[in-house]
Amino acid sequence: MSLLSIESISKAFGGLRAINSLNIEVDQGEIVSVIGPNGAGKTTFFNLVTGMETPDSGNIVFDGHNVVGLRPNQILELGLARTFQNVRLFPTMTVKENVMVGQHCRGKAGLIGAIFKTKSQRSEEARIEARAEEVLSFFGTRLAGYRHDQLAFVLSYANRRRLEIARAMATEPRLLLLDEPTAGMNPRETIELTELIGRLRDEKGYTIVIIEHDMQVVKNVSDRVIVLDHGEKLTEGTYDEVSTNEAVIEAYLGRPSERR
Repeated sequence: MSLLSIESISKAFGGLRAINSLNIEVDQGEIVSVIGPNGAGKTTFFNLVTGMETPDSGNIVFDGHNVVGLRPNQILELGLARTFQNVRLFPTMTVKENVMVGQHCRGKAGLIGAIFKTKSQRSEEARIEARAEEVLSFFGTRLAGYRHDQLAFVLSYANRRRLEIARAMATEPRLLLLDEPTAGMNPRETIELTELIGRLRDEKGYTIVIIEHDMQVVKNVSDRVIVLDHGEKLTEGTYDEVSTNEAVIEAYLGRPSERR
């Protein structure tokens, strides 16, 4: 059974159809890359899955739940978390505080506990802090140790990217959606983050869907690649299959591929 099932979803903005009768299946434990030229509908797809936009038609089923019509926080509580193409952190909060915020959807103490600092509230705060430190330890010296108390805005760009992933991990997701996680990185940083994505699945057990433009990253991490063009699924398969597909080459280059 698929962990995520996209069933004939469509979305239009005015006269522009961004997604058109899209069908996608993602199985537990997969790393799936979603690629396509600019304007193909990739980010709209992520926005629909996470409740930031509502499809005009079709269903989005995550872990047996139809999430169409749910708010983003409700979808997050079900176990679906994402990062963004443009990093969205709390810049004047510390590294650890940014990750602790990620657990707000798992908090149980409530308003009364927060006001009166009840025993259950104090216990929950200790648990949240310990969980944040556990998540950050996964990133080694990049985010652990003295960096816990650094403000997010002083981090390097690559470490801000890592911190956004850490915050998503803190929500205790089953599925991670990563929107262009290596965008803006130099070659060394890209290699490091590519390895990190593999570890997220192999060591932590996350199912992962990635939007990515760097084809070397796609090649190195993907079990399967889905190609979108003008809001429709052009093809899907292994990296080798889609990278040699003439329709894919035409979509990217704007012309038919040269036959040999």
